[in-house]
Amino acid sequence: MHKDGIGPFKYFVGISSLDQVASRHDRVCVLNVLGGESKDVTPVGHVYSGGNVVFGTSPGRSGQSLKTSLGDIPVYNDVREGMEAGHRFNCGVIYLPPSGARDGVAELIRVNPELRKIFMVTEKVSVHDAREIRAMGQQNGIDIFGGNSLGVADAWNEVRIGGALGGDAPREALRRGSIAIYSNSGNFTTTMATYLRMAGWGTTTLISSGKDVYIHFAAPEFAYALANDMRSKAAVLYVEPGGHYELEATFTKPVVACVVGRWKSKLTRPVGHAGAMSGGDDDAAAKERWFMEKFEVDGVFTPERPVFSRKGAVVTNIAHITHALTAVMQANACLPDFEPEGNLSLKPWFGSNMGLVLPAELDLPVVEAMPPYGAEIARLNRQIGTVFPRQSMKDASGASQMDPSTQVTTLHGVSVLDAAQHPLEANVALALLRQVGGPNDRALINVMVGASLGLFGTPMLAAAEAARAAGNAPNAVLAAAAAITGPRAFEGTRRLVRLLLEAFSNARLASVLDDGFDVATVAMDEASRALFVTDAEDPIAEALITGVAARGAKAPFVRWLRTLPGHPTADAVRAAIAASLAWGPLLRKRISPLTAETLPWWLHLFGVLIGASVEADRHAPGAFCGYDEETLLRTASLGEVACTALIGRAADPDAQFAFQTLIGLLLSNGPGTISAQGAKGAVSSDGPEAPDRVQLNKAMLGFLSHCGYAHGGNGFEGIAFLIEQFAPIDLDDPGRRDHGLDLAALAKAFARTYKTYKTEKKQVGSLAFQKIPGVNHPVFKDKPVNKDPREVFVRELYERRGEYNIFHEFYHAVVQALFEAGISRNVYCVNVDALIAAVLLKLMWRPFRAGAFGRDRLETAAFTVFLYARMLGCAAEADDHLNRGRDMDTRTPASKCAFVS
Repeated sequence: MHKDGIGPFKYFVGISSLDQVASRHDRVCVLNVLGGESKDVTPVGHVYSGGNVVFGTSPGRSGQSLKTSLGDIPVYNDVREGMEAGHRFNCGVIYLPPSGARDGVAELIRVNPELRKIFMVTEKVSVHDAREIRAMGQQNGIDIFGGNSLGVADAWNEVRIGGALGGDAPREALRRGSIAIYSNSGNFTTTMATYLRMAGWGTTTLISSGKDVYIHFAAPEFAYALANDMRSKAAVLYVEPGGHYELEATFTKPVVACVVGRWKSKLTRPVGHAGAMSGGDDDAAAKERWFMEKFEVDGVFTPERPVFSRKGAVVTNIAHITHALTAVMQANACLPDFEPEGNLSLKPWFGSNMGLVLPAELDLPVVEAMPPYGAEIARLNRQIGTVFPRQSMKDASGASQMDPSTQVTTLHGVSVLDAAQHPLEANVALALLRQVGGPNDRALINVMVGASLGLFGTPMLAAAEAARAAGNAPNAVLAAAAAITGPRAFEGTRRLVRLLLEAFSNARLASVLDDGFDVATVAMDEASRALFVTDAEDPIAEALITGVAARGAKAPFVRWLRTLPGHPTADAVRAAIAASLAWGPLLRKRISPLTAETLPWWLHLFGVLIGASVEADRHAPGAFCGYDEETLLRTASLGEVACTALIGRAADPDAQFAFQTLIGLLLSNGPGTISAQGAKGAVSSDGPEAPDRVQLNKAMLGFLSHCGYAHGGNGFEGIAFLIEQFAPIDLDDPGRRDHGLDLAALAKAFARTYKTYKTEKKQVGSLAFQKIPGVNHPVFKDKPVNKDPREVFVRELYERRGEYNIFHEFYHAVVQALFEAGISRNVYCVNVDALIAAVLLKLMWRPFRAGAFGRDRLETAAFTVFLYARMLGCAAEADDHLNRGRDMDTRTPASKCAFVS
């Protein structure tokens, strides 16, 4: 051991006072000076310290330099080369990787007899190397700080060595005063200095000790140097779990100790800084107790319960340090170093209570931001809607996600199970407005989509009929209609939506539901106003306005149209209805203005796709599926009309409820589904970063072209299975509980037949036997009784309604019979596909048995109901991708593609 140390230590300590830690006389050599961290922070410290770095090392870069405003810092291959060039230093800084730290310390000590201090920024130095570093320092009379340290600083001397204390502007954070800081955390060292400055306390010496297992300049050494520093009246310590250094320190001046890490007591291994060990007798609770004993206090200081003595206080919240320090210093008759500079309580520059009215004590007032931020925030506050960051959206979505454990998907945060309890028009709002539609939203959507359902005499219906006649599947039929529902007709509408949003934003309309809003206050130049009106009355526009009024919908934008001289155009009314729908979500920053502009096109597309899904003979002039235009616009709901279109008869309330259940369940299955990928790919290929190029109907084409009988029409397999079982049976009404059938016996008979079938297949060596559709699921297995939570949820929902479905009950009897027959080792789940097949077949059973249509119609219906639902989910994906995605970001890199021979 080196014999020339000072103080009451059994080991070498060369520093007797904090003013010796970092002085203006110190000269510094930085190892790995051109490394990623050093090249950023060394110039700042060098300038703050008046030019204290004499040179740095970086092997292989001799002759280069690190530029600073005080001149370049020369760089050499090693320390000896720098010294041979005439440079002298007494402090070394280590920015080397963990594996090189020990050798760096050895090099500094070996070649420089004038060395007195080493500062190790390097973290994660191994315990073995740390022991050798400790030994080298002791044998050669060197004070070592760190590792895992952000160095030291001195506000009196304006010196910083080995790190980033004080950040990029040390003079702002480190104001001269009377408080020393010793911290296990580097970043919190600066944070605490800032907190102190706000409360009127300046600093003397700041030491970031680091928190490796070995803390070379530890709390006992700090306490000794603090006692001998005439500048420092008190100290603040930031203490983490691990080690007994604080227990061994003797403080003779007031101290506020912030002890953190109580949560770590639940862990069984180190976390955070390497030495912050949990458990044992050196955890956070133990360290709180040590300091309480040193300060002779019986608890932790909080502003509500100020427990302190003249010796100090213990806090566990960094925000309480200044309160505790001021109290302790007052007890010692010491005033702050200067007038407080402010406080660090939350002073938000902008905020939103999301419509909630908060009491004054909870409602943080918004303050004006300093220049130049204030002007930018004012501009943002005038902005309507949100702007999403652009990013790669391959296999990603901001619209939907599936829980892999429950297989339950959410769309804009709403579970499909919850969506199944809302009508179709409410889920239209969910897809595009990112919220389940309320009564007003539903009324406006019913008007907008209802006006697009009737396709009599249109090219869309002609194209759909031609596709249908050619034998195409339902998705191809709808695609034919979507292909010619292009952007040209909606270019003017998008412009009108933009003008409306800008004008109403300037008028500060608080809510679309604001009946008292004076639309006369909306200002718009004459040329723009002229775009909304025409000289002659537009019958479509008047029909839409009448529909809005008949439904009692609140639409200030439509009211404003009525104040204009002339007659509103159909495009103007569509724009006004879309703006009324979008205004609330825009104000709440849920959607972007781009989504608002595209709403008329989306809603028209939905109407066209539903309209094209039925044969031409169900269209008539001014009518669709038996609903005349007046009914479609004024009273009928979209869910009722679409259900009627699907099942081919007037939809009663029970049928409508079953239909909405199917729609909700099928909305989305996450962004990884084939249909969602088709929609996202179509947007990505159009180039979402230039949204005017994106064609929404092409996004629908992408979704439709990626559907098929396996992904879309597979519900028919379950229907076919049920028909096969019930076709020989005289079943009139599948909703009657007193049907008189023995479902258990039917299921057992099927199980016996199926067991024989499987046995025969195995006997001939075939493992490719037909599986039972709607039974079992790869996620829900390996329990005695397996359940699909989606099916369970809906079954319980129907039970609460008092509804019965014999097909659904039969499925449950089947899985039990399969188990009892030994075909399955456990009771399979009835999965969601079986539920969908049972619900749809119940809807269409009676006309099917009456011969009104054949099995092909059932197959078409099973496919079509999927398309009705998934067009909403895929519209949500396309809209999300349009707002977030980048050009061609759904493609797969060539390196991840494979050739299969």
